[in-house]
Amino acid sequence: MKKGYFIPMILYMSLSLAPVQTALAEENAAPDRGVTINVYNWGEYIANGTDDSLDVNAEFTRRTGIQVNYTTFDSNEALYSKLAGGGADYDVIIPSDYMVSRLIDENMLAELDFTNIPNFQYIDERFRNPDYDPGSRYSVPYTWGVVGLFYNTDYIEEEITSWTSLWDDRYAGKILMFDNPRDSFAIAQFLLGQQLNTTSEADWEEAAALLKQQKPLVQAYVMDRIFDKMESSEAWIAPYYSGDAAILVENNDNIQFVVPEEGTNYFVDAICIPITSSHKAEAEEYINFLCEPEIAGANMNYVGYSTPASAAKAYMDEEMVESPLYYPDDETLARTQVFVNLPEDTSKLVDRLWAEAKMGGPGESAVLIAIILGFLGVYIAILVYKKQKRRRELA
Repeated sequence: MKKGYFIPMILYMSLSLAPVQTALAEENAAPDRGVTINVYNWGEYIANGTDDSLDVNAEFTRRTGIQVNYTTFDSNEALYSKLAGGGADYDVIIPSDYMVSRLIDENMLAELDFTNIPNFQYIDERFRNPDYDPGSRYSVPYTWGVVGLFYNTDYIEEEITSWTSLWDDRYAGKILMFDNPRDSFAIAQFLLGQQLNTTSEADWEEAAALLKQQKPLVQAYVMDRIFDKMESSEAWIAPYYSGDAAILVENNDNIQFVVPEEGTNYFVDAICIPITSSHKAEAEEYINFLCEPEIAGANMNYVGYSTPASAAKAYMDEEMVESPLYYPDDETLARTQVFVNLPEDTSKLVDRLWAEAKMGGPGESAVLIAIILGFLGVYIAILVYKKQKRRRELA
């Protein structure tokens, strides 16, 4: 999910991709079928032929004769707006887990015909029948990962094991937080022992209170800027996604990454077909292609996230496959929860509480408004005084 700072994983790609590219080169191109599918994905979230990677879309076209019109989005909400607006004509989209759930609830996804997706057999069992899509009727997992903590060992000498470190006043002004409500609230929820998808107003109020307590310690609420701030030592500790964490850890010996003991969010980005698709069968052919182990392996080597198909690991960089950053152990995964879409009234509550938490609470907001009104009152009084004075002078 969690895109914006992808760096291609090319450390050993010449070795891992060589068998794939050789085999592909021996196949003849399929004739043009006169069909173009519109694919909508996160930015930098598919191998595109740069840095000696496989050009996945070009290879799909070469094999099938189906053209690909590929465009990108930068958030689940932007994707949703496009679909809900009714002007979009997409055949394949790749939303995150909770957005898949929302799109299902709002009848915006087509039910998949798995006879056209035989490569679904390679998707590991634990990625089937997810909470966000019971029965795997509307989606096929594309990537997955977990959220954890970066920290700089040059400034934080003790081993970090808990989310409570983000409330440690020794790191005041050096702490970063997610600039989105679900991920930030999740951290507070794990500390409070809550369920991430609770609909209890009291739970969300309690989590918000904890985030408000943290506010004075936070340097900034950011997303991809986390990387620049951590690399420059402007910040010392920050939460982020495991796929991106591996890049930062590999490039900086002083940066460590840990999944806190209280548990964490386990996220999945999945491939779906909008109910408005004009080329559903061809879209399913595209999904099937992405699930092919050789293609999935070459693709994940570039994207830098974990694959839900273990068979694809045979075509991936060995260091990536063996890294706990990409593939946490079962004990870690047992402490995870997955987001699903929240009811509308709960979502509105979360949005309001999040705005208050970032402001430091409704009290600070009220003080700010009072100050603005005070200045406005003084300004108006000065204008009135000057106007009356001028009238007296003219008289």
